[in-house]
Amino acid sequence: MADNVVELRNVVELRNVVELQGVARTYSGDPPVAALQPTDLVVRRGEYVAVMGASGSGKSTLLHVIGLLDRPTTGTFLLDGVDVRDLSDGRRTGLRGQRIGFVFQAFHLLPHRTVLENVMLAQIYNRTPRKGRADRAEAALERVGLGHRLDFVPTKLSGGERQRVAIARAIVGNPALLLADEPTGNLDSVNTGAILDLLDELHRDGLTIMVVTHDADVAARAERTLVMKDGELRELATT
Repeated sequence: MADNVVELRNVVELRNVVELQGVARTYSGDPPVAALQPTDLVVRRGEYVAVMGASGSGKSTLLHVIGLLDRPTTGTFLLDGVDVRDLSDGRRTGLRGQRIGFVFQAFHLLPHRTVLENVMLAQIYNRTPRKGRADRAEAALERVGLGHRLDFVPTKLSGGERQRVAIARAIVGNPALLLADEPTGNLDSVNTGAILDLLDELHRDGLTIMVVTHDADVAARAERTLVMKDGELRELATT
C-alpha cells in the first residue's frame, strides 16, 4: 500500500512543471520592497498560462523567480519536480538551460550570426551534445516556419520572423517550460497574430507555456489568466 502511495505521489509531482509554495521576493533597501508577496502556484504539464499586470506589479519578479534568474526570499519552488531552493548557482544555471526556454520582447539574437547559428548556439547552454546540433536547430526552425531562412542574418528578417527565430531557439532543447515575456510587444497586429497562432500550435503539441503580458488580447489565448497587482497573484478566469 505504501509503495502505491509513493508511486501515486511521484505521478502527481511529475504533472506539475511549476510548484510554488509561499514563494516571496523582497529586495533590501530603506524601506525594503516586497516585490512578490507570498505566492502559491501550480502549473501543470501542458498548461498555457498568462500572467497580466501593469508595470511595477510584480509580474517580472515572478517571471525571474520561475525562470531561475532570481532567488526567492522565502518559500519553496519545485521546477519539473526539482526543489531549487538550495541549488548552487552552477546547478541553477544548468537546470535553467535544460528545463526552460525563454522568449523576450527584444528577441536578443546575435546580429552577425545566421539564423541557424543563433539556434545552434542555444544548445551550448543546455548541454546538448555537439553532434547533431545543426540538425536539431534546423528542425526547430522548420517547426516555426523558417526552414527557408537558415542562412539569413537577423537584420535581414522582419520583426515577426526574428521572434520566430527566438522561439525556435527557446524550444530546440525540448524544455519543460516556455517562458515568454511580452513576446508580441515589438510586433504589429499581423505579426502578433502569427506569433500567437504559433504559441497555440506549440501548446497543442504539449508544451507548457507561461506568457507575461499587459495585453488582454494576448492573455485571452491562454487557458488560465492570472493577474499580478501590488505583488499579489490572483486567478482571473478559467476557460
